[in-house]
Amino acid sequence: MKNKAEIYILIVEDEAGVLSAIVRDMEYFEEQFPIEMTESVEEARDVVKNILDHNGQLGLVICDHILPGTHGADFLVELQNDEKTAKAMNVLLTGQAGLDETIKAINEGGLKHFIAKPWDKDELINISIKLLTDYVIQNENDLLPYMKLLDQERIAAELHKGSRLSDR
Repeated sequence: MKNKAEIYILIVEDEAGVLSAIVRDMEYFEEQFPIEMTESVEEARDVVKNILDHNGQLGLVICDHILPGTHGADFLVELQNDEKTAKAMNVLLTGQAGLDETIKAINEGGLKHFIAKPWDKDELINISIKLLTDYVIQNENDLLPYMKLLDQERIAAELHKGSRLSDR
């Protein structure tokens, strides 16, 4: 039996306290989706390369906009334009992005959701559940392992449509 590639969550936030709070709020997913955290786009690029080099998948990216060096919206565009990371679900979590940056992230960066700071933990979790459910439905053959953490109704509906159970 082939080992399944792990699906990672990447959080990019330059303020250590905010980064810790996001990671704490996202602990719900850690049992099934390893969480990587970085404080810059440069560091995030290294983490993404490492994930891909070890046959992992980038499933969800939660990214601040105002970061040292490269803006979050530009990083999301970069991920969207790379075939290895284009399938990742992207969330811009920021209190700083202007309309132009947000439009760029939506139109060019595959932005799936915008969350303003300060965020609500339940909203962050619910959005993440929806986006990770979208990701696994679009990219995984065996959906059963995701029933516990993700949207059970949507996964059950997909399972009902056809054989989405697998030992591949």
